[in-house]
Amino acid sequence: MDLRSSRGQAQYSLRFIFLFRISRIIDTMKIYNTMSRSKEEFQPREAGRVSMYVCGPTVYNYIHIGNARTFLSFDVVRRYLVWRGWDVRFVQNITDVDDKIIARAHEEGRVPAAVAAEYADAFISEMRALGVEDPTIRPRATETIPAMVALIERLVDDGHAYVTDGGDGVDGVDEDGGDGADSGGEEGAGGAGCADGEAGARDVYFAVRSFPTYGKLSHRNIDELESGVRVSAADRNRKRDPLDFALWKAAKPGEPAWPSPWGLGRPGWHIECSAMSGEELGLPFDIHGGGLDLIFPHHENEIAQSEAATGRPMARYWMHGGMLQTGGEKMSKSLGNFLLLNDLLDNYSVPVIRLLMLQTHYRSPIEFSDERLRETGTTLERIQTFVDRACWIVTASGGAEQNGVSTSIPGTRAMADTTPPSQGLTRESGPDDTDTRHTRHEVLVDAVDKAHAKFIVEMDDDFNTAGALAALFELIREGNSFLDRLGSEVPTDADRRALEAAVDALIELLGVLGVVVTPSGSATDVEAEELLAERTEARSAKDWERADALRDRLDALGWLIEDTAQGPRLVRKE
Repeated sequence: MDLRSSRGQAQYSLRFIFLFRISRIIDTMKIYNTMSRSKEEFQPREAGRVSMYVCGPTVYNYIHIGNARTFLSFDVVRRYLVWRGWDVRFVQNITDVDDKIIARAHEEGRVPAAVAAEYADAFISEMRALGVEDPTIRPRATETIPAMVALIERLVDDGHAYVTDGGDGVDGVDEDGGDGADSGGEEGAGGAGCADGEAGARDVYFAVRSFPTYGKLSHRNIDELESGVRVSAADRNRKRDPLDFALWKAAKPGEPAWPSPWGLGRPGWHIECSAMSGEELGLPFDIHGGGLDLIFPHHENEIAQSEAATGRPMARYWMHGGMLQTGGEKMSKSLGNFLLLNDLLDNYSVPVIRLLMLQTHYRSPIEFSDERLRETGTTLERIQTFVDRACWIVTASGGAEQNGVSTSIPGTRAMADTTPPSQGLTRESGPDDTDTRHTRHEVLVDAVDKAHAKFIVEMDDDFNTAGALAALFELIREGNSFLDRLGSEVPTDADRRALEAAVDALIELLGVLGVVVTPSGSATDVEAEELLAERTEARSAKDWERADALRDRLDALGWLIEDTAQGPRLVRKE
C-alpha cells in the first residue's frame, strides 16, 4: 500500500509546502571546511553532481576500529548526499606499495605484492561487512604509476621539485605521517618487479618553499615547521631543505620498482593521492576527506603537489573525522591500544557498531568501550521493540493485506524520495473532529513530519548524525505514547496508516545512516506457534493449569507471550 498516494487537493497543498521547505533546506546545507575553519554553504562545482575523494588505508595489516570510524563517517556523508538527490562520484584509493608493506613482507618472508593483496582483500570484505558501500572507483597505486611519473615530471620542469643522487629512499620528514592507516591512509600490493639496485637511480623531492602557501590547511607557519623537523645525516646530503619530501624513491635491492626518467624506483606516499584524485575527478573536486591526523603532513603535501602542478585549488571542501579513543588516547597500531574491526564484528552486530559511532558528530572524538557498546545495544532494542509492536498491531488488526499488497513490512520507499512518509495521510474531518481517536493519529502523523524535517535540518548542518538520531528517538517516544494511548482499542484505519508511516520513516531514515532495522513481525518457529495456539485453546476452555504449563514451555524455549487487543503474540526473549 502506497501511503504517499495523492488523496486530493489538501494533500497536494501539504506536499507543495513540504517540498518548498525542503528546497530552502537544500540551499543552506553547510559543511565544516578545515581550510577555513568554519562552516560553509555547500555549493558543488557542478549542479546536481558531487565529486568526492577519501583516503583509503595502508594495507600492511587488518584495519582497526579507529580506521573503521573514518570510513563509516564518509560512507554516511556519501549516502546522505545520494539520498538528497545528488549524483555522487566517490573515489577511494588503494595504496598497494608503501614502506610499511615492504617491511611487513620482509618480516614474513613474503613478497610485498602478496602482503598487500591479502590485506586489501580483507579491507574490502570488512568494509562490506560493516555496511560501508563500495566507492564508485577504487584506483590502486600500482596501476597509476604513469600518472604519478607525469605529475612529478611536471613539478620538476616547473621548478617545484628537484632530482638528487640515489639514496636509501627514506624521507626524514616521517613521510607516512605517523601511522597512516590509523585514520584513512591508503592500501597496498607490489610493483612491476623487484629491483637488484640500479646504478644512477635517483630520488626526487618536492621543494616545499617553492610553494608559498604551504601550511594553509594545517594553519602552520613554515618556519615553525622547520624547527621541529628531524633530519638524518643522509637526508642532509640530499635535501635542499629539511621540510622537502620525497616524490620518487630510488630503487633498493629486493623492493618493488618501476621504470622512470630517474631510473628504477617507486612513488612516495603523498604523490599517489594527487595523481589519482586529479585523474579521476579533475581539479578542483568538491570534497576531500580523511582522518584528523592526515591534515599534516599528508593532505598538506597533497595540496602543495596538486596546486603547484596545476595552478588550481585541489578541493573545495576539506573534511576531517575525529579520532576514536580508548582510555583517553587515540587508538593506533603504533600505541598498541587498538582493536581490530574483524574482532569487533565477531562480537557485536553491525547496527550496534554503526549506532555507537553515529551518536557522536564525525568531527568529535569518541571514547570507545565495551560498556558503551552494551548501552548502544539497549538503544537498538528500543528501536526494534517499537517497530515490532507497531507492525504487530497493523498486521493483526487487518492491515497486513490491502488490494493484494502486503503492508506488514514498511520501509520500502525509494531512498531518493524526500517526501515525508506521512504524505497522503488525511487529517480527517467530519463529525468526529473532536474524537480522541482522531486526535491520536493526527499527533503521530505530525510527529512523523517533524522527525523527517528535523532529520534533514540536522544532517544539512555538517552531517550532524547525533542530532539526526535524536530526531528519530523523539519519533519513537511519540510512537510509544501513541501505542500506550491505543491500549486495548482496535485501531482505526487512520491509526494503522499513522503507525505504518512512523515505522516507514524510521526504517528509511535509519537506512540513510546505514543502520538496517527490519520488522521481526511474527516470525517464530513452528513449535512455538503450535504451543501458543494450544495455550489459546486452553484459556478459552478455562483450563488455567494447562495454559500456565504451556506458557512455561514457551518460556523455556526462549519466548515470552504478550497479550494484546489483537490477540496474543510471541516475543523472543533477549
